[in-house]
This record gives sequence, C-alpha cells and structure tokens, in this order.
Amino acid sequence: MFDAETVHNRATSIGRLLGKTKISKKITALLMKYENNALTQTVFGVEFKNPIGLSAGFDYDANLTKIVGDLGFGFATVGTVTNLAYAGNPKPMLGRLPISKSLLVNKGFKSAGANVIAKKLSNTEFDIPIGISIGKSNSPLVDTLEKNIDDIIVAFSKFENQNIHNSYYELNISCPNLIHAKEEVNFYNPNNLEKLLNRIDSLNLKKPVFIKMPITKNDKDILAMLEVITKHNVQGVIFGNLEKNRKNPALNQDEVAKCSKGNFSGKPCYSRSNELISLCYKNYKNKLLIIGCGGVFSAEDAYEKIKRGASLVELITGMIYEGPQLIGQINEGLVELLKKDGFNNILEAVGSNNI
Repeated sequence: MFDAETVHNRATSIGRLLGKTKISKKITALLMKYENNALTQTVFGVEFKNPIGLSAGFDYDANLTKIVGDLGFGFATVGTVTNLAYAGNPKPMLGRLPISKSLLVNKGFKSAGANVIAKKLSNTEFDIPIGISIGKSNSPLVDTLEKNIDDIIVAFSKFENQNIHNSYYELNISCPNLIHAKEEVNFYNPNNLEKLLNRIDSLNLKKPVFIKMPITKNDKDILAMLEVITKHNVQGVIFGNLEKNRKNPALNQDEVAKCSKGNFSGKPCYSRSNELISLCYKNYKNKLLIIGCGGVFSAEDAYEKIKRGASLVELITGMIYEGPQLIGQINEGLVELLKKDGFNNILEAVGSNNI
C-alpha cells in the first residue's frame, strides 16, 4: 500500500546499512545465500559464483555494492549512471501491477551523475563482480548525435580515470523513458551505433563491455544491430530492456488502465526476451556472451533463458514481488534442474535447447 518509490529508497538505505558491518553481512549471508560449485563459471577471466545478477535500474546510486553478494547474487550492475546528474522524470516514477507481475517504470535514467558515483566506488573492494551501466544524460543540452556520443564517452572516461575495481561495463542504449531524447537521435540505427562503438573502441577498455538491448525491435532490426556490435570491442549483449506495448498479453488491462506514463518490467518482457536470446545464440553464439533479463520469478524462468543461450541471468521485478530470498531459491532450484537434466555444471546447460 506504500508508495513504490518510497519503498525503493528505504530498501536501498537498509541495504546500504547492512553492508557496512561484517556482522550484518554475515547474518544476511546465513539467511539468504546459497552456494554450489555447479553454478560457478569463469567469463572473460571473471569468476561468477552463480549466474543470477541484479540488473541495472535498482541500485542506480551504488548503495548496495557491499551487500548484494550476501543476498546471494552472483554479480550486480550499478546504474544506469549518466554523465550529467538527473533527478528523474516527473512523478510517479514507479508503479505496481501485481496481477501482471510487472512494474511501471518511468525514471528516465535517474542518476546522481558520473562524478558522484565514480568517487563513491573509487578504491572500493567488492565481494562479487560489479558492473557499471552507462547511458546518455537525460538532458536538453544533449540534443544531437555527436553530443550524445561525446556525453557517453565522457562518462566512461570518468570511471576509467578512477581506481574502480568493477569487473565489466554495461552500455545502456535502450532506455525507453528519456523525455529529452529525440526520436531521430538513437543508437538502434546501425549507422549511429557504429559511430558510438567506434568512439568506445578508441577508449581501449580492458574490461568487458555488455550492451543492454531493446526488446521492442523486430528480429531484422536486432540482427542488424548485432552485426554492427560484433565488429567492435563488445563482449556481450543483454536481452533486454522494458516493454512499451500496453496491449502485451501478459498485462492485465484493468491494471494498465490505471497506469500513468511509463513502460513495463517483469513478465511482459519474458517471452520476447527469450525469443531474442535464442535469436542471438543461433547467429552469434561464438561471438557474444548473452545475458538474459526479463520476467524471472523462479528457477524455471532462469533456466529457460540459460537453455536458450544465456550464460548469465539478471532480475529486479521478481525480487521486489517475491522478496530477497528469491535469489537463493533460484540458485538452489537451478542445481536441482541441472541434476535432473544430467548436467554437472551450468556451462553445460547454456544453449542446450538450441543444439
């Protein structure tokens, strides 16, 4: 019954406090964490104790990096962080659709800005792999393609110039909630994407870069984007971001009728995310790591994405509705599903439905 944004802020504040002491971290881990060697894999030299990660969009101001591992996550992404600070779109920025197992999201890259987040993360050790998601500033000052690209490059540079022990970067080109974005200035266009990735190549980043992809484009458009991506210093893709279609069959229309402006997370994203994971795996399994994201509420949901070709899986909405114990439950359930299918390690299951 409480305001969703207020609850979110309280939850991140509690998480930040829990991460401050060894005792609270240990108690949290004892209650929440599940470990099994069958879930361990090494990707681009980074060890992931399990494949379940916290997606960008929850810890956008880097308050939870000290506690996410104790909650049971195998990795977590901070952000999305933008070069310029942005207080968020006009309220409401969050809403709940419990029947639809979805959240209405309209934050528009709410961010304290790259300077603040880079300083906060500088010289910090992490228990699990932490990624930094970077997107364009939601500002009327960033109004051309060239300014968009410059803005993103400056944000990357700010993190590269600090002593930050992040394991990877996420490039978020697919937020559908930017109120200052011009329709003609986007990175879904292969030519625009090429220009952006050329500039990112010039940074000579030593850490893996994963691109957060839209789920609202058709297969032809996605394949055109992937063709560009595979020519650059990008190691993986994430499928995907929010659903825009209010007629999505997973959405309860009575709930939708009460919704203000925004787009949808959770179950409305599940099927299209799965389709795009399969599409990418069939065409680029030897060139790109795939991370599945969208509608994960159970071990079975995560396993479906893994069998379609995702090496890692991210979630937010499932945790919000089911509670933080969901992460451990998913990991424990994955071990049982692996045993049932005769697999000794999670790596053996990746793409097994597409062989």
